[in-house]
Amino acid sequence: MQAAGLSTTRLTALTNAMQGYVERGEVAGVVSMVWRRGEIGYFEPLGLRDEAGHLPMERDTLFRIASMTKPVTSVAILMLIEEDRLALDTPISLWLPELAAPRVLRDPAGPLDETDPARAPITVLDLLTHRAGFAYHFTATGPLSEAYSAAFNGFESSVDGARWLARMAALPLMFQPGSRWHYGIATDILGVLIERVSGMTLGDFFRTRIFEPLGMRDTAFWVPDAQLARLATAYSVESGTRQRVVEDHPSASRWANPNRFQSGGGGLVSTAQDYLQFAQLLLGRGRVGETRLLSHRSVDLMRSNFLSRDQRRVPAFGHVLWAGQGFGLGLSVVDDPAQQLPLGYRSLGSFGWPGAYGTSWFADPVENLIGLMLIQRRAIEPFPMALDFERRVYDAIDD
Repeated sequence: MQAAGLSTTRLTALTNAMQGYVERGEVAGVVSMVWRRGEIGYFEPLGLRDEAGHLPMERDTLFRIASMTKPVTSVAILMLIEEDRLALDTPISLWLPELAAPRVLRDPAGPLDETDPARAPITVLDLLTHRAGFAYHFTATGPLSEAYSAAFNGFESSVDGARWLARMAALPLMFQPGSRWHYGIATDILGVLIERVSGMTLGDFFRTRIFEPLGMRDTAFWVPDAQLARLATAYSVESGTRQRVVEDHPSASRWANPNRFQSGGGGLVSTAQDYLQFAQLLLGRGRVGETRLLSHRSVDLMRSNFLSRDQRRVPAFGHVLWAGQGFGLGLSVVDDPAQQLPLGYRSLGSFGWPGAYGTSWFADPVENLIGLMLIQRRAIEPFPMALDFERRVYDAIDD
């Protein structure tokens, strides 16, 4: 029997496809993993983690996982809900008084002083589902985009969530709370909420309540000096030349600073093996082996679509994202597999959420399958590598 019910021949095609991205210079390197039915059927590091130093990708290479942090923050919030310290309908102003009286732009691209009061309080559920009205600088337009850029400046090196929140609370919302899905800083705000409710830093909460119980030894908001050599170099792609340039090098990495802002929306570093543990937690409905962190019900809610029919019709990232999938609590969830083509191949109920450096993962309950593809390439334009990986993983199923 082939490992995990995967065809060796077809996995070779997967390797060749991933190697092609390396050879064409589109990425420096990649670590890919496929887990199915309780075993790892594919685990392949290809290319380099640092081109200048000719250092190879390894199975334990560290990656900045960016928005793959968001589902971890969702799990932490649901743990607090199960402990009766929060509820989905809790107005967040009970814990975050900075957001007690938000203002909403009359025109999302208009002047920052032309606002109306919010018609409803922002709830925990609004933040979990990106329906609170917040944005990022790259998902906002006009003066609001510039204000987001300015508000983030200087916080990369500072751990102070309260000062960061005060800056963000001074900005108007882009839309009325609850009205529509719009990608933004909502999960970072949940990170500050976790700190207020738990009395711990976000990093300490993650470490003691999630990472240590799951055996995730390499996942954190910063990389100690002794482990920096394992961190892959991060590259960004210049829009004009389409050349890759170094954005963050281990020798001077922002992630080497233990006091950097602990971003619940995008701050973690992890490995393929570590994130597999987390993905198994969600595929296993709150449990890995003997370790249960959440109830079935909580994870089932994470894996349910919360967007209304009208909210799904609104384009996201420039295209209709929600035709075949909905959005749960920090995860996208496939609920109409035929409608997701040609953007994906996942079965009904599959879920995941990618990261801005090109990191990607999905879990498929029908096939009892988890796929992970980790790269360090930040770019504005769409990049087909993750979809290519996904298609070839499904092609390789052979049982």
